[in-house]
Amino acid sequence: MENHTKLETRINCEFKNKNFLKQALTHRSYLNENPNFELGHNERLEFLGDAVLEIVVTEFLYNKFPETPEGNLTDLRASLVNAKMLSEVANDIDLEENILMSKGEAKDANSKARQYILANAVEALIGAIYLDQGIEKSKEFITNDILKHLDHILKNNLYKDPKSTFQEKAQELSNITPHYQVMKESGPDHDKNFEVGAYMDNELVATGIGSSKHEAEVDAAQKALEKRGW
Repeated sequence: MENHTKLETRINCEFKNKNFLKQALTHRSYLNENPNFELGHNERLEFLGDAVLEIVVTEFLYNKFPETPEGNLTDLRASLVNAKMLSEVANDIDLEENILMSKGEAKDANSKARQYILANAVEALIGAIYLDQGIEKSKEFITNDILKHLDHILKNNLYKDPKSTFQEKAQELSNITPHYQVMKESGPDHDKNFEVGAYMDNELVATGIGSSKHEAEVDAAQKALEKRGW
């Protein structure tokens, strides 16, 4: 049995049933190379943790912002539970060094897939905490390690969709409505990558990449905002 004492100390949660934690840290790819592994992968725990995370964050935002309309609360929640934020949380708690994955996945350290592996492992970890110690301990972890990012998100308007912000700024400052164009597609149908350009009139302001056109457009809009200093 792997020793996860350092992680348990970091998240202030000593598991009664260590198998919950071990399974939360087991990526599907690990089982392909280790078919006799005694536990399953972490996707069921991820499913559970996703629901726990959503209800805790939703309740917190509902109580903290009593005058804020539902649409804005939805944007705030999305900024706290998206893959980018959760992968940052994973890095904060040094989760990656504890995750069991295949040799191939382990090598692919800087890929988009790695971001999702880390984010999913955080959700699985929440599911494991919930099963082992209930909703209050889950809420403690979510409060200490995820909700703490809310002030930074609010201060920097990170809850706003980059495409909407770019359009607002472009119209306000240049009287131009931006548009997007797919510049390149690559990869098989089940694993496509898109490169998209964000344009103001005929000027290519920035390019973005993603596993869907929308994701690539959001990435391009974010880079265009940074490039323009908006």
